[in-house]
Amino acid sequence: MSPPVAPPGWSRWLVPPAALSVHLSIGQAYAWSVFKPPLESALGLSGTQSALPFQLGIVMLGLSAAFGGTLVERNGPRWAMTVALICFSSGFLLSALGAAVEQYWLIVLGYGFVGGIGLGIGYISPVSTLIKWFPDRPGMATGIAIMGFGGGALIASPWSAQMLESFGSDSSGIALAFLVHGLSYAVFMSLGVLLIRVPRTDQGARGTARSAPTGPQVSAKQAIRTPQFWCLWVVLCMNVTAGIGILEKAAPMITDFFANTSTTVSASAAAGFVALLSAANMAGRIGWSSTSDLIGRKNIYRVYLGVGALMYGLIALAGDSSKPLFILCALVILSFYGGGFATIPAYLKDLFGTYQVGAIHGRLLTAWSTAGVLGPLIVNWIADRQEEAGKDGSSLYTMSLFIMIGLLAVGFVANELVRPVHPRHHVPAPAQQEKEVADVQRQQ
Repeated sequence: MSPPVAPPGWSRWLVPPAALSVHLSIGQAYAWSVFKPPLESALGLSGTQSALPFQLGIVMLGLSAAFGGTLVERNGPRWAMTVALICFSSGFLLSALGAAVEQYWLIVLGYGFVGGIGLGIGYISPVSTLIKWFPDRPGMATGIAIMGFGGGALIASPWSAQMLESFGSDSSGIALAFLVHGLSYAVFMSLGVLLIRVPRTDQGARGTARSAPTGPQVSAKQAIRTPQFWCLWVVLCMNVTAGIGILEKAAPMITDFFANTSTTVSASAAAGFVALLSAANMAGRIGWSSTSDLIGRKNIYRVYLGVGALMYGLIALAGDSSKPLFILCALVILSFYGGGFATIPAYLKDLFGTYQVGAIHGRLLTAWSTAGVLGPLIVNWIADRQEEAGKDGSSLYTMSLFIMIGLLAVGFVANELVRPVHPRHHVPAPAQQEKEVADVQRQQ
C-alpha cells in the first residue's frame, strides 16, 4: 500500500484528526483497570493475574513499534493504521470469545498479544507524518495526536463501566462488552485510515518549496549506537514505570487506599477517578509537549521527573488522611506521564533529525515494554504480599510509592547526561556524499 499523497491545497490541519481517530481508540488500554475487578470475580484471578493482558499489551506495543518502525516509514501511515485497526479490533473479538467460554488465556492472547501489536503499530503510525507536516511546532503536533492515546480512557472508562452495569459483570457480560468494543473501534479507526495523507515531495508542509533538512540527521541503525538514545531510553522507562503502576491499578487502588476511612470510594466513583486520570494524561500530552517547544525538552523532563518524585512523596507521607491531596497528586503525576510520551518524539527529532525519526521512536518504545511489566508488577506484587501479611488500606501501596520515587531519580540523572549527538553519527548531507564519492573516484 503506497502512502497517500496530499493533493495541492490540502490543509495540514486535517492530519491531526486522522491521527486522533486511531489514538483515541487504542487509548482504551488505559481503561483496563475497569475490567480488573469483574474479571477477578468472574474468573477467580488475583490482582497480578488480572494485570497480565495489560502488561503483555504494553510489551507487544514496544516490540511491534520497534520491529515495525522501519515498515511504517517504508509503507506509510495508511498501511500502518490499517494493520492497527485489524489487530486491535481482532484482539477484542478474541477476548470476547475467551470471556464467553471462561478461558482466560484467550483474553491474554487476544487483548495482550494480538491487540498489543495493534497498539504498537497504531501508536507510531502518525508520528513521522505529523513531524513532516509541522516542522515548525513538532512538540505541539505530536502532542495533539498522542493526546488521543492518553484521552482514550476518558471515553472508554465510563463507557466500559456502563456496559458492565447494563450487560452484567459476569463472564457473559464481560464478553459482550469486549465484542461491542471491538466492533465500535473498527468503525472509528477506519476514519483515520481514509483521512490520512503525507506531504508532497516537491512541496513543504505549508505549500512552500521544501528545503533540505537542517540540523543533525541520524539513521535508526546509527541512533541506537549513541549514548543519547540509551539515556532517553532510561528516561522514558523510568517516567512510564512511575505512571503506569498507578494507571493500571487506578480503580482498585483508590478504593483500597480509602477503605478504612469514613469516605470510602464506590465502584462508579473509582471509574470516575480513572476518567479523571485519563483527562490529566490527555491534557499533559498537549499542554506539556507544547510547553517543551518554548522551554526545551531537557528542561521539561526535569519537571516531569523532579516534580513527579515530589508528588509521590506527598502521597506516601499523607497516606489516607486527605483524599483531595491524593487525587491532585495523582492527576499531576499522570499529566507528567502523558507529557513524557508526547514530548519524546520532539526530543528525538532535536537530537537525531527527521531522517528516520519514526523508526527511532519505534525502537525507543521498547522502554515502554519494559515499563509495562515493571510498573504493574511492582504495584500489584507488593500489594498482594502486603495483603497476605494482613495489611490493608493505604499501607498496601506505601513501599511501591517510595520505589517509584527512586526510579524517577534515576530518570532525572539520565536526562542530565543527554548531550548533542557527535557528528560522526550524522548521515552525510547530499553535497558531502557527492564530494566523498568524487574523492574516492579520484583516488582510484
